[in-house]
Amino acid sequence: MFLAIALFVVTLVFIIWQPRGLQIGTTAVIGAILAVVLGVVSMGDVGTVTSMVWDATLAFIGIIILSMVLDEIGFFEWAALGMVRLSGGNGNLMFVYMMILGALVAAFFANDGAALILTPIILAKMKYLKLNPVAMFAFLMAGGFIGDSASNPLVISNLTNIVTAGYFKIGFWEYAQTMFLPNLLSIIASIVVLWLFFRKDIPSHIDVENLATPQSAIKNMTMFRLSWWFLALLMVGYFIGDAYHLPVSLFALGGALVFLAIATYFKATKPIMTIKAAPWQVVWFSIGLYVVVYGLKNNGLTTYLADIIIQLQGMGNTYAVIGTGFLSAILSSVMNNMPTIMIMDIAIEQAGNSALAYANIIGCNLGPKMTPIGSLATLLWLHVLAQKGVKIGWGEYMKVGMIVTLPVLLVALIGLL
Repeated sequence: MFLAIALFVVTLVFIIWQPRGLQIGTTAVIGAILAVVLGVVSMGDVGTVTSMVWDATLAFIGIIILSMVLDEIGFFEWAALGMVRLSGGNGNLMFVYMMILGALVAAFFANDGAALILTPIILAKMKYLKLNPVAMFAFLMAGGFIGDSASNPLVISNLTNIVTAGYFKIGFWEYAQTMFLPNLLSIIASIVVLWLFFRKDIPSHIDVENLATPQSAIKNMTMFRLSWWFLALLMVGYFIGDAYHLPVSLFALGGALVFLAIATYFKATKPIMTIKAAPWQVVWFSIGLYVVVYGLKNNGLTTYLADIIIQLQGMGNTYAVIGTGFLSAILSSVMNNMPTIMIMDIAIEQAGNSALAYANIIGCNLGPKMTPIGSLATLLWLHVLAQKGVKIGWGEYMKVGMIVTLPVLLVALIGLL
């Protein structure tokens, strides 16, 4: 157990630290190789892990490629400008509208897509509108938070969702039905709690008269119009795939490649550059880190967690749902939600109550917001901001994260009862 824990901690530290530009996927693969060499996991375990995460990982890559092409068309900037214009310069309305936009992007293009694509757009608009640093911090923190707190509604909204849905064989429609109310409550609670927290920092009026029109952001009108039809057909495809038990990556990645081909035909993108820019490191990150985490499972961690879940079940369904959600949230905040989702999925299966998988997802999607290391989306968000010259310290982040996350998490979990 000590060797498995030590290997996991060292791997996670290097993933977060990234010394000399060492990429997260490379670090995770090195950790996985060491796990095999040291006997923490077997080659059979590597095959088991790969079978568990391949669909989720390829689907995630597809969602990001689709998002990147839409971004090149100007789709997301058009939406951001539209939301700002819709506010009419009312700072509080703008704050709420930007969070609603973040929730929509997270729902259909995953929380990581929101972090990678929407964050720099929001930052650029806030700078253009000459918001002071305090107000800018409020908008950025709200945008970063909603990306994860609203990533529950669909299987495709978060990598953790895809992994768990695949593990427990939860259908696309079944998942969407169960998570509709918890996600709606999570969005409402996020907006209310964040507005209460930042209300003194949000300017009452922001001059938006000189801001560009939404139409000016569109770089290819033909593709922009086609994108709406394509996204609608893709959503239909997910439900068709659900009916025939087809892997979600078939539509997410397959659809993204078709959309990329269409965009290439209309000269709206450069396919080679888009493919190269896709986050392929996430593939190696997912498989590598999960292999390392499987070593913890082999050494009894999941059995220990299953015992806790069984005790919670003995206290009643309310305790089981809320307790499981908070257990996942705490683990995610200290050891990242990617390993947590897998460990908790296995533990829930061992405890014999697959219905708690939804509480696990909510905990793993919201809990990471308590710390900067909690999720890949937050790490990407901080990295994007740092590249743009905006640095948010751990203490500064956690001051908001710890206070805001807990009430929102509780409200979302209540939606499952």
